[in-house]
Amino acid sequence: MPFARLLTTSALALALALPISAPSFADNHGAMIETSVNEADLPKKKTNEPGHYITAAESIALLKERDDVALIDIRSPEETMFVGYATDTDANIPFMNVDPAHTYNPKKSAYKMMPNDGFVDQVKAYVAANDPAALLIICRSGGRSAKAVDKLAKAGVETPAYTVVDGFEGDKSDAGKRTVNGWKNAGGDWTYKITEGLLTN
Repeated sequence: MPFARLLTTSALALALALPISAPSFADNHGAMIETSVNEADLPKKKTNEPGHYITAAESIALLKERDDVALIDIRSPEETMFVGYATDTDANIPFMNVDPAHTYNPKKSAYKMMPNDGFVDQVKAYVAANDPAALLIICRSGGRSAKAVDKLAKAGVETPAYTVVDGFEGDKSDAGKRTVNGWKNAGGDWTYKITEGLLTN
């Protein structure tokens, strides 16, 4: 066997023998948060600039272990009330709200959503009052949460924020149902009953 080919074969064998480490990130208190998420596997709309990701299943496990990590639901209050929300949710801080005029969006067959102009200030106030080590940002299926993480990073929020990539309801199956992943499908506890003080204004 040629020497160059022998080296290549040996290097490949060594690479296959080494354990593949999961991505991990330091939180605001110096602990590490590990995830199985590979950014390259995510659709563009679910990626964020800091590159911080976690799955719903990993979030469920992490929140059972630690009480210094906050779960922030950024869906509208209507979504949390009618679709349900994780019982581990620390605050509902909407990234977008339903347009009060109920302007119809024919492209999405839904009412138009409006940005919550107070989103960053509300998150900053929550962080100042609670000093979480990290923020797990959850929406329906990971699109809004990625944008929210970017907005927080650009606003200089130092507490690391992680996109829950499959969200509360999860991705759609081939049949168009949200049964693939997400908090509900990963076995996380959830409820329809709104707790007083959940919505942060």
